Amino acid sequence: MNVLFLCTGNSARSILAEAILDHDGAGRFAAFSAGSQPAGKVNPIALHTLAERGYPVEGYSSKSWNAFAAGPQFDLIVTVCDSAAAENCPVWPGQPISAHWGIPDPAAVTGSDEEKQAAFALAFERMKRRIDLMLALPLDTLTPEALHAELQAIGKQAQTA
Repeated sequence: MNVLFLCTGNSARSILAEAILDHDGAGRFAAFSAGSQPAGKVNPIALHTLAERGYPVEGYSSKSWNAFAAGPQFDLIVTVCDSAAAENCPVWPGQPISAHWGIPDPAAVTGSDEEKQAAFALAFERMKRRIDLMLALPLDTLTPEALHAELQAIGKQAQTA
């Protein structure tokens, strides 16, 4: 199953999601991430947050959603920031199921290094919780409509988790 995580800058939240699903999905998923206005580089605190928790950090990059215009075809598209959810997204081939899992942008946090790292740790934990809930779904037996409803519910119930 191909999953695309979208946010505006593709430097923090969508990168965290891609890395978590890559690792925790254990080969059941092909995870991708992109942004509507990519920052051009992955936030180093995002990579530090992943590495600190034992997740591989090689190969992740900040890229435009236009990079996927020719494929692959996605089964799921998840927006992870409110601004990307409100944007006009490209028309994706096939009929991917979409969901919104809004998470505050840890890269927008100002303050000490400790405060910034804490914001990334919280974003990681919220994203991991949502992905864990998704991984627990009986994906092979859910209809597209039911899967959409489940994914949307995950985004809502885990907003403060």
